[in-house]
Amino acid sequence: MKTDEEYMHLALEEAVAAARRGEVPVGAVLVDRDGQVVARSGNAPIGLDDPTAHAEILALRDAGYKAGNYRLSGLTLYVTLEPCTMCAGAISNARIDRLVYGASDPKGGAVESGVRFFKQTTCHHKPEITGGICADDSAEVLKSFFKVRRKK
Repeated sequence: MKTDEEYMHLALEEAVAAARRGEVPVGAVLVDRDGQVVARSGNAPIGLDDPTAHAEILALRDAGYKAGNYRLSGLTLYVTLEPCTMCAGAISNARIDRLVYGASDPKGGAVESGVRFFKQTTCHHKPEITGGICADDSAEVLKSFFKVRRKK
């Protein structure tokens, strides 16, 4: 079984691939209890013309299709950026066991920032949460992407 850092590096690969497509570089990887990657994706709202096509949502959809079930208990989600409210809701509805994320997102995040979705009494399912894994690498991918975009 790989470490959290090793799985986060797979998510970073997805983030870099998203950046190459012109998408905000966020990547996500879903891993089962045996350490097998069951789904991985990068952001794609622009390419798919879909405002919900965040990396987390795409990975959850793929895993759900493969499992034939919308409930994905037993999985760990690795994502390079703190999930937004939409993604936090999807993570809860999917019954993800564990959420591991890289960089915090004070502006758009909803785990430790903003609405703190999983701390709400109305939240149906709360995953175990580990933040800050490869946070510097995750933040650097984002900073580099936006630095280039500002120059254009």
